[in-house]
Amino acid sequence: MKGTPVATVFLDRDGTINEDVGYLSDPAGLVIIEGAAKAIRLLNDKKIKVIVVSNQSGVGRGYYTDSDVEAVNLRLKGLLAVEGAALDAIYYCNHHPDVDCLCRKPGTGMAELAALEHELNSSMAYVVGDKSSDIGLARNLKAKGILVLTGKGANELEGMEEAPDFIAKDLTEAVGWILADIERSAT
Repeated sequence: MKGTPVATVFLDRDGTINEDVGYLSDPAGLVIIEGAAKAIRLLNDKKIKVIVVSNQSGVGRGYYTDSDVEAVNLRLKGLLAVEGAALDAIYYCNHHPDVDCLCRKPGTGMAELAALEHELNSSMAYVVGDKSSDIGLARNLKAKGILVLTGKGANELEGMEEAPDFIAKDLTEAVGWILADIERSAT
């Protein structure tokens, strides 16, 4: 399809792009992980769609509101823009983990909604995150899953049921692997 991006990268938010401080509700507490903005800009430069998919159970738990999540997401976009990086979209699941929903990772609801709302290349899809639920999402999408060791990544690795396709120290290394994988696939 004309105009379809080379690939789609689904990124987790907390622990992958920004520091995971636990139930982040105040935009002032948002700190971008070193190199993350540059890594996202590299994807932007290659015309790769960058979609954030994030479980935000703090809403369902009553710790904060949807407005708080949206304020943090707005600050995230602003901080990335200062570095010349952009997200194509941000989706989040606000349900409590005990709620049976299709959107909470590893469920595919957020990614499926993104596919409906954006021209995504589903044959070249990647999921990058710091939790086993991110790798589970990758498996459920038949995408490649990259575990970053920032955030909770190092602790998650020990108990993972399925191995990720790649383990990266951070988003910069993950994006390098993704770009090399796309290049390998093109030849």
